[in-house]
Amino acid sequence: MKRFLYISHALGLTIICWSLTFIIPYLASLYFEDGWDRNFLYALLISLALGGVLFGIGYPFKRELQLRDGLLLVVLVWFAFPAIGTLPFLMPFHAESEFSLDFTKAYFEIVSAITTTGGTVISDVGSLPKSINLWRHTIMWFGGMGILLLAVAILPLLGVSGHQVMRTEASGPMKEEKLTPRIAGTAKVLYAIYITASMICFLLYRLSGLSWFDAWCHAGSTMSLGGFSTHTGGFAEMDNPYAEAVACVFMLFAGINFATHYSAIRTRNFKAYVNCPEAIPFLVVTLFSAVVISIFLYLAAFYLDIGTTIRKGFFNTISLATTTGYANADYSLWPLGLSLWMLVLGTFASSAGSTGGGMKMIRMVIFIKQFKNEIRKILHPHGVFPISIRGNKISNQIVISILLFFIIYGILLVLCSSLLVISGLDFNTAFSSSIATLSNIGPALGQSGPMGDYSGFSSFGIWVGSIAMLVGRLDIFTVILLTSPHFWKK
Repeated sequence: MKRFLYISHALGLTIICWSLTFIIPYLASLYFEDGWDRNFLYALLISLALGGVLFGIGYPFKRELQLRDGLLLVVLVWFAFPAIGTLPFLMPFHAESEFSLDFTKAYFEIVSAITTTGGTVISDVGSLPKSINLWRHTIMWFGGMGILLLAVAILPLLGVSGHQVMRTEASGPMKEEKLTPRIAGTAKVLYAIYITASMICFLLYRLSGLSWFDAWCHAGSTMSLGGFSTHTGGFAEMDNPYAEAVACVFMLFAGINFATHYSAIRTRNFKAYVNCPEAIPFLVVTLFSAVVISIFLYLAAFYLDIGTTIRKGFFNTISLATTTGYANADYSLWPLGLSLWMLVLGTFASSAGSTGGGMKMIRMVIFIKQFKNEIRKILHPHGVFPISIRGNKISNQIVISILLFFIIYGILLVLCSSLLVISGLDFNTAFSSSIATLSNIGPALGQSGPMGDYSGFSSFGIWVGSIAMLVGRLDIFTVILLTSPHFWKK
């Protein structure tokens, strides 16, 4: 209880900041006259009141955040924000509406948005009121760089250091690298890049032929690598090759560590990408896979011409590898090996420090280096073969933690798949959905495939998916630490 008081004011402040996002769909609802303005207004007032109460209770107890405080704050925020985000769906003003969701489905929808997963329980998103669609894409955009990263630039103003929060929010094993001396400065730099790239993406989408509304929403779900769309059939329904080209460029951009983008911009030298231990492997693996998949599709005569084959192969491969989840074709109908490989790409291809999900490329790079070392040790038993990244030696502790991470991920994958099968799903849907939620990919195969959704899952199955998305986004170890009694001992 005492530790909660230490972080209560910080939690209250972030909830207040989060509640302000309701203003955007509220104004949109008034403009489009879709009748949902009261839902967003009441949600705004309730969340402001909650944040204010928490802030007031905790303010006398505020202190420098310790590691335990930061971890607890991150987890509380990521679990609490979706609950607050469900308020517009739960208001009684549209209780009979086809778009009114119960808490279970509403929580899943908001979790999917805030974790940038992109799975949905709404079968016909194209018929949603524009304010609701804008709300879904808005919180997905904020979720892209981590809502706490935005708040960490504000918290220092109230005497709360953002270092522990930032360390927790960072994904991947190399969390100590800083861009600027101050965490708040780092947050501002990353968000400057994120916002600028989002605006460029928006303008290019508009030039490609999308409406202003579609361009705005898709820019948010592209840069966040979330994959929501304003159309039920997504990019397949829009059938716009120019928009698909824009999406591919920015999905690849957002799949690279934003620290690398900053280094390239600051030095005005593209060598930053060459020197990055993840950027080149990410691009090579993703684009090579796209080429191979396109070749297989062409040899199987899946599409009538080579141009369409390349378009479908590249777009869907890049989309799943970056954990975006867009689709311009029903890839669940492709040979199973191709579909599964695209899902597997989503588990590791994206870079740490990007807006993508999954285990991250840096872990895979270190794992492969360690695997090579084990082979060399067999051939040369007395040799010493240290692992290094950019000249920095990787400690055995990091290597062990990565191996442990893979093992835990595998255990969670089996557990989620088993629970979903128990809930009544077929194995294909259960297994692929477990990969898609744990890695924050979104669409999977079977019932939850690119042309399907999660609406047919039981309430139990939906909760399994919600928790899997949150655990995946929080980087597994964070959740494990919080559930460990040893961690909380002084």
